[in-house]
Amino acid sequence: MKALKPSLERQNMATWPKDVGIVALELLVPSLYVDQAQLEEFDGVSAGKYTIGFGQSKMGFCTDREDIISLCLTVVSKLMARYNIDYSNIGRLEVGTETIVDKSKSVKSKAIQVDGGKEAIRLKHLDAMLFHSPYCKLVQKSLARLVLNDYVLTPKNELAAEFPGLENFAEVKLEDTYFDRDVEKAFMTFSKGDFEKKTKPSLFIANQVGNMYTPSLYGGLVSLLVCESASGLAGKRVGLFSYGSGLASSLYSLRISKDASKGSALDKLLSGLSYVKPMLEARKAVDPLEFSQIMEVREKNHHKAPYTPQSSPDTLFPGTWYLDYIDDKHRRFYQRIPLAEQPQIQRLAL
Repeated sequence: MKALKPSLERQNMATWPKDVGIVALELLVPSLYVDQAQLEEFDGVSAGKYTIGFGQSKMGFCTDREDIISLCLTVVSKLMARYNIDYSNIGRLEVGTETIVDKSKSVKSKAIQVDGGKEAIRLKHLDAMLFHSPYCKLVQKSLARLVLNDYVLTPKNELAAEFPGLENFAEVKLEDTYFDRDVEKAFMTFSKGDFEKKTKPSLFIANQVGNMYTPSLYGGLVSLLVCESASGLAGKRVGLFSYGSGLASSLYSLRISKDASKGSALDKLLSGLSYVKPMLEARKAVDPLEFSQIMEVREKNHHKAPYTPQSSPDTLFPGTWYLDYIDDKHRRFYQRIPLAEQPQIQRLAL
């Protein structure tokens, strides 16, 4: 039988596509924050509990004018506008939320209306390591844990050369280390250099905003991208670990494109994130007492209907979608703060 050449279409399908991955990112943070040193004093806790113990300087928060849906509407709208993407070109929308709290299917229905094994990977193979970040100090411990895992898997005759100063732990068993403070302290000290180089740049936003839960890992990715130059990022291998609420977790890696030239995909991605630092600097500081009062309003009116939010939308960033009111059937109605170049208010009833 004569062998037939594969069709051009089949040949193209068999070719692995180049640089498939993240081509655009949009970050949204609340326009208000509370200083953590002031909050320590207000809460009556020891100085440094939040700023040192959690590694956090500021914490962003929302008033009753914003909810999971308005935040989603805002970030999608800004992403589409910033990258000039037509909604008709979107084939699939995935929404990642804490489903029990946010009801991801409900969120998606509203958002679309806007128009290898452990031995195979080692820390030394990665240029950066990013984590889900409830608190910055926890992330530092997570990196130390990775170093410990590498240590346990290293042949004993190589430990002295690869892990100098840790020879006393040569017989340690991983299952005995979870609550061992001596092991934790030793490996946090040993991994400090790797932490400063590979992980700390990813904590910039976590330090300024606090725990974002589901998107915190990608906040770490944005942090890394806005804290490094294109040439410094080009070609780097980045590890990303996302904790799955105790049931599952995910660890994968990204390779940043080697092309850092003007107009490249990497250059465009970084240019698209140039708003991040100015946005953080444009936030308004709220004193702890006012913060506490705002949180109390949200707590008292949770699931209330009908309801009209009490907070003023004037503190929100331009282009922000916000909750206008909830009717007696629990239907939510939203409005949008106008953009400078688009003065009319866009309305959306959901």
